[in-house]
Amino acid sequence: MEIVERKGSVGKSSSLTMEDALAMAKFGIFNVVLIIVSGTILASFLLEILGVSYIIPVIGQDLDVSTKEKGVLSAVGFAGVIVSSHLWGFLADTYGRRKIIIPALLITFVISTVSSFTANFWVIVFLRFMVGFFISGPSSATYAYLGEFHSRKNASRAIMGASVVFGTGGILLPGLAYIVINQGWELPLPFLGIIYRPWRLYLIVCSLPGLICALILLKFPETPKFTFNQGDTKQAIEAIQWVYRFNSLCRKSVPLVIESIQEDADDQQEREKRDALRNTKGCLALMQLVWNQTAPLFMSQHLQKTVIVCILQFGTYLAAHGMFMFFPEIVNQLVIVRDSGVSRATMCEVIYQYGNFSAVKEDQQGNLMLEPAAFQLSFVLELIYAVGFAVIGMIINAVGRLPILVFVFVTCGVAGLLLFVVDIPIAVIWLYIVFLCSGYTAVVVNAIIVDLYPTSLRAMAVCIALMVGRLGSVVGSNMLGILLERHCELTFGIASVLLIICGLLTFFIPNIRQSVQTKTT
Repeated sequence: MEIVERKGSVGKSSSLTMEDALAMAKFGIFNVVLIIVSGTILASFLLEILGVSYIIPVIGQDLDVSTKEKGVLSAVGFAGVIVSSHLWGFLADTYGRRKIIIPALLITFVISTVSSFTANFWVIVFLRFMVGFFISGPSSATYAYLGEFHSRKNASRAIMGASVVFGTGGILLPGLAYIVINQGWELPLPFLGIIYRPWRLYLIVCSLPGLICALILLKFPETPKFTFNQGDTKQAIEAIQWVYRFNSLCRKSVPLVIESIQEDADDQQEREKRDALRNTKGCLALMQLVWNQTAPLFMSQHLQKTVIVCILQFGTYLAAHGMFMFFPEIVNQLVIVRDSGVSRATMCEVIYQYGNFSAVKEDQQGNLMLEPAAFQLSFVLELIYAVGFAVIGMIINAVGRLPILVFVFVTCGVAGLLLFVVDIPIAVIWLYIVFLCSGYTAVVVNAIIVDLYPTSLRAMAVCIALMVGRLGSVVGSNMLGILLERHCELTFGIASVLLIICGLLTFFIPNIRQSVQTKTT
């Protein structure tokens, strides 16, 4: 459609589609701020859930825990995510993305703060479960919230941009751990029956980014695509105009005038379903809402893509997150073995012959600390993620999603298998890092999900896929806790072969070979 300039305003010559209206708001300051905030929310999930991996080696000073109990603590956050994912998907698709993200982030901060003052191990486990329960909502709804402020042409790039921020924020994980945890101070709190040490403060610090993002989003509107899909065209237009004004802050511009937005076939079908549900009362209405937003994902039209993206996320999270939970501890042991003069040993030989997961050094006051090299290598891993996300964001439209997914899945799977045969400690560490880079695929798959499903199913589809993915995290971390010390090859073999299988499955994603530009023309 042709854009026309009226006296003192910019508008269109006739009714617009949502894609046209979003294009008129332009890509500007708002989009950059939203990408940064969204990426920080995703990073806050990383800090809340994976940050526990850095306190696991040092909590033994205050809590008497076994390796299996460490596995429970490392997995319980993901368990909370799994339990709540379906609920958050339903709520986000029913009441709005913003109404879910803000309260959940605030509650997460409160619970995480309380967990840092707890003396009992199993109470901490319960509170970290609740942290996972509430952080699950923002971590999945953010993808839909970000994507729905952009046209299809820019949605994947915006999500990858947020992933760059997410990767950059991930660098905070080992950085904050090193700055906070490896300190020698302590504060006795006899009224709580604890000695407040740096690892407890670390739990609060990891929650601060989410709190800041929640406060920023108080000023942002609900997505225009969601409000339009709910039948509120006026609010959708106002949201687009708000974005336009935000993007025009640094330049003189005339007001944006949008008279109306056209419904497409999917919008009309969703409006008919919504109108029918409004005539249903009580629990039956709630059950119908849940059913209507979940069942279509597993019916003929969407079944194949739902099954595939769920398997891809399961494999990704099992390897990248589940196998990461003991990364600081395993790397700490590899560094100790390397520094002791052992020149030849595979990872599994180190675990079998030299493994001692209580081997952390103490300072003069008796506080437990990790080797600095463990933090440094964790920092390198997060830096690689940040750079990799930036590269993927730049090339994803040109190269396509299929080559990226196949390359990452297969490369990381092969690196995991090589851990069985490579016996140079420093090479083993780098292969482990490459293996954990399988996490790149998670955001690419989420970008695919946003494009594959209609607005009414988008948040639920992301939540279901992430729920299955985080089940993989629970399986991976518990598999490490239970099998690692006796069946190291089996543990890493399962994860590596699964990654290679995921690489083959990507060929069966519908329209995976079709470029983003082609879809928008």
